[in-house]
Amino acid sequence: MNSMYEHAPQFKALVVFIEHRYYGESIPFGSMEEAFRNTTTLGYFNSAQALADYAELILHIKQNLSAENSPVIVIGGSYAGILAAWFRLKYPHVALGALASSAPILNFPDILPRSGYYTIVSKDFRDVSESCHDTIRQSWSLIDEVASRPNGLLQLSKKFKACEPLDDSYSLKNYLEGMYAEAAQYDLPLNPRHSVKGICDAIDSESTQSTDLLDRVYAGVVAHKGKKKCYDINDSTQSQSQKYDGWGWQCCTEMLYPVGPEINATMFEVEPDYDYNIDDTVEYCREQFGVTPRLHWTITEYGGLNIKLVLEKFASNIIFSNGLRDPYSYGGVLENISDSVVSLTTAKGSHCLDLGDSTSRDPYWLTQQRKAEIKIIKGWIADYNKRMLELQLEAASSSVVRISFSSLVGVSVLVLSPQADVLPN
Repeated sequence: MNSMYEHAPQFKALVVFIEHRYYGESIPFGSMEEAFRNTTTLGYFNSAQALADYAELILHIKQNLSAENSPVIVIGGSYAGILAAWFRLKYPHVALGALASSAPILNFPDILPRSGYYTIVSKDFRDVSESCHDTIRQSWSLIDEVASRPNGLLQLSKKFKACEPLDDSYSLKNYLEGMYAEAAQYDLPLNPRHSVKGICDAIDSESTQSTDLLDRVYAGVVAHKGKKKCYDINDSTQSQSQKYDGWGWQCCTEMLYPVGPEINATMFEVEPDYDYNIDDTVEYCREQFGVTPRLHWTITEYGGLNIKLVLEKFASNIIFSNGLRDPYSYGGVLENISDSVVSLTTAKGSHCLDLGDSTSRDPYWLTQQRKAEIKIIKGWIADYNKRMLELQLEAASSSVVRISFSSLVGVSVLVLSPQADVLPN
């Protein structure tokens, strides 16, 4: 998100990072324990309340700085990108425009097929290496087959250097699935360690050294995770923090992402009769938080169905930027809606890459995407300033109450959530 600091000077802008309630240090009721005590205290933990916080804080800052007429641009990526778009829709009188990077605002029940995320992950791997893609696809049944043998789980634990012995094959498959999804989502074109290519190069290279398919898969783990004494396949750190799972609460109450490999066109495992079962989600949410998910509340609150028609008629000044190698791009707005609700896509881009630091090694297409974003925002602010000046002149010439016209300072507001990027399980 440091790109905001790079561009702020040319706008004479104040950059404000606003923390989402219940994350970081913004904990109500005095402590995490009290805040997460029950559904009553957690009832204040939702996106609508967070957006209201942002509106209050922005207006407070502008008043304190005597900058009531200064335009505001809200900027965010991933979940924060969704919030940026929603903020512009809900509070158009507070924010002049929004840059929503990698914001899957269509990633909600009954809008899109749930297999889209994993279809893109699989395409990313196939585009890099067909043999790598096929190795991964064949590995799931082999892991189950090895696990079913006497001492099979112990063999898998040793082969993959698990920090704790595996209790089942699911833990290993879930770990690998998350790793592949992470590599695709945050694919960095100039960093092999954090790329699909890095994993596939290791898998394909190992195939020349070993005929064991799982040796190749393990080579991909080392390439992506680094060479370690052991790997936390059971994810013990997550289980320890489960008590205060803020994103889990949001996923159970409003941010329901029906994501999973649903068809055999992906490299991921699909059970013969597998289908998304909302009953499992309901059972988990009741057990973990004591709540029943409201499947369509987010669509009711913010919209999503017939999105093109809705945004065309009721929205303005929103940039939806997406890298098409990002699996979450399938839930994004990928075409221009109007002259001021626009889509900027890059074929090789990944999750929120446009909001990252600029370097001299950035590819041309990335620098052009960033330049396009800045050009559009400059246009919004220029139009706003022009209209403000017209209003001032009209007021002066008609001897009506004068409009106080402070020097215009762009206020860029970046909304952040520490758990904005949560990979599907």
